[in-house]
Amino acid sequence: MAPAASRLDAMEGSLQIPAMEKESTPAALKNHLRFHAPHGHLAPVFGNDWFAHKAEAFARFFGTPAFLVGQTVIVAVWIALNSAGVFHFDIYPFILLNLAFSLQAAYAAPLILLAQTRQADRDKAHADADALHREDLANAAEQRQTLAAAQAEQILELIRQNTELTRITKAMSERIQTLTEEVHRRMTSKD
Repeated sequence: MAPAASRLDAMEGSLQIPAMEKESTPAALKNHLRFHAPHGHLAPVFGNDWFAHKAEAFARFFGTPAFLVGQTVIVAVWIALNSAGVFHFDIYPFILLNLAFSLQAAYAAPLILLAQTRQADRDKAHADADALHREDLANAAEQRQTLAAAQAEQILELIRQNTELTRITKAMSERIQTLTEEVHRRMTSKD
């Protein structure tokens, strides 16, 4: 099993966390590849074996400046040696050089297609994981909005109850003041 696949298998265990716990769990926050885990079962076109990796690396090498400069130097030396008469292993129409280029093209084209296909598979898996991530963020935002709306309703209810208690307290204070004045008046009138 390849290291990438084993990392994805290991990440699948962290996906068992419920939605609200997932946001607050430090391990889940550190596991930035958790959305890629559902795509771990998808095998690349030619697998994760040695041949696939080497073929892809070789195909990527075809586009580097080092390859282009190296090939140009080899062709220039080839033509110079055969034209100058130093070695005559490939005379003027350079049939052997043409055969070498044909052989290189015959292997380069499928390797380049292999690299493009593997990259397309990776891009699709990343796009799917990004879509899941955006969906998860939207769900979390919706949950936060629902919670905020519920808390706002609770706050409005508490304000209404506080207003009612304030009104009752005011009425009781007025009643106490009236009773106190009446008691005071009765106590002062008896004397």
